[in-house]
Amino acid sequence: MTTPFTGGCMCGAVRYECSTAPVMTANCHCRDCQRATGSAYVSVLFVPRNAVNITGEVKYYDVKGDSGNILSRGFCPTCGSRLFGKPAVMPDLMGIMPGSLDDPSSHRPAMDIYTDSAQPWDYLNPELPKFPKGPPR
Repeated sequence: MTTPFTGGCMCGAVRYECSTAPVMTANCHCRDCQRATGSAYVSVLFVPRNAVNITGEVKYYDVKGDSGNILSRGFCPTCGSRLFGKPAVMPDLMGIMPGSLDDPSSHRPAMDIYTDSAQPWDYLNPELPKFPKGPPR
């Protein structure tokens, strides 16, 4: 992924720019992510929080994830686009939803996490490492 990279919400009210490459990428199959997306998983890239410049108002909704830790899910209050995740367990990192990237084709997930909750009808790329719970630390 080239840096800096940019993205934003569907209506354009929220924009962001990240000045560094992701430190981790994953597809999360936990039930919380399934409910939040209405799909089988969420793909996410994690970057240092201090490397992201956000313009526009972002609303955050705190949930207790499958890990038992709080995750703040950030979205545009105008169009509802999911943009960010701020996991309490990783206070220096934030997640960016790759679908919000201006060029989402550059995203490459490196692992599948919370595969214990993966739906049987979902295809998991056999080339990616699988972790039954969260990512390795």
